[in-house]
Amino acid sequence: MRGPPDTSLRRQQAGPPDAPAPPASTDVAIIGGGVIGLMTGWRLLRAGLRVALFERGTVGQGASLAATGMLAAAAEFEPGGEEHVALALESQRLWPGFAAELSADGGLDIDYRRDGILLVATTRDEVARLRFRQEMQRQAGLVTEWLDGAACRGFEPGLRPSVVAGIHCPGDHQVDPAKVIAALRQAFIERGGILLEGSAATPWLQAGRAVGVTTKQGPVKATIIVAAGGAWTEITGLSLPLRPLKGQSLALACPPDRPLLSRMVWTDQVHLAPKSDGTLIVGATMEECGFDDAVTAGGVYALLEGARRILPGIEDLPIAAIWSGFRPTSADDAPILGATRIPGLLLATGHHRNGYLLAPVTAEAITQLITEGGIKGPAASFGPERFSAQEAVA
Repeated sequence: MRGPPDTSLRRQQAGPPDAPAPPASTDVAIIGGGVIGLMTGWRLLRAGLRVALFERGTVGQGASLAATGMLAAAAEFEPGGEEHVALALESQRLWPGFAAELSADGGLDIDYRRDGILLVATTRDEVARLRFRQEMQRQAGLVTEWLDGAACRGFEPGLRPSVVAGIHCPGDHQVDPAKVIAALRQAFIERGGILLEGSAATPWLQAGRAVGVTTKQGPVKATIIVAAGGAWTEITGLSLPLRPLKGQSLALACPPDRPLLSRMVWTDQVHLAPKSDGTLIVGATMEECGFDDAVTAGGVYALLEGARRILPGIEDLPIAAIWSGFRPTSADDAPILGATRIPGLLLATGHHRNGYLLAPVTAEAITQLITEGGIKGPAASFGPERFSAQEAVA
């Protein structure tokens, strides 16, 4: 996936590419330097393993720097998502501890905000859909609060008077993707990880087993390979039920001392995420178009009109950046975590819209699998073996 353009006023790459020589061998080789690969590598380093991470470009340049940074177990809940709730809530529970450890190891603030998410409605049909959503949330054991229009504007005074109802999800949080990637990059290096940016890698198989990775600089032996390349995850001999789901987003420049919003706000059309530097991110379209990364007039119009419907103050804000990206989406919109039928090769991909939310539980699951021989808790239900023989990855 292509992340925000280099001309972005805010979302530059987390750091310049390094060019160290690859090691001759390592305990774990991770393919993919997004939030999933970086967080998993950092946790494995904390567990005492040697880790080398291979990223074809610069860290985060795929889905991770194109994301909004929402940690939205309740707001993201949709029909048929009951089996995902336990995984999402477990990862949400892990986030405060991960955030504290990451800030300590990386020495950088990640703008972890615990002010909840507000879902709002302006029409009768939208109110009906919100009522249905809250009933699903209640049945799933999620804690939310129904609000009338006045209460919504009590939370966010900048909302239009046409906002007539909403749901407050107090347990849903957010982070700043650019800051998380920068902190993870630094924490990974500080813990002794070997980071090779600008270094595409593919699994190296011998006698049907993964024994390392091959790169343009040469092969690197490894006991375990973790494929965490997001929508670009490809393994010769495995048919992965994975596809790119395009999203277009934009960033508006709001004065940091006069933010239009204090928390993330969702509608049927868009979500708006304020960051501490004043940036207001508006995202994101959902487009089935392969790897076509074009930013389109229709996509930008839909984002701006969707935001303007509820937040009139955006009209005077300059546009700081516009970009597109590709969510790694599996056949059932859930992550693919665990061992494949190729010994030594693990998967950590397919996180759809929830890469940041599910990064801690993914990192814990892969670390457990490598150090203890199995995955515990809700993540154990998301192995590749759940797919049919026609999509055989296990």
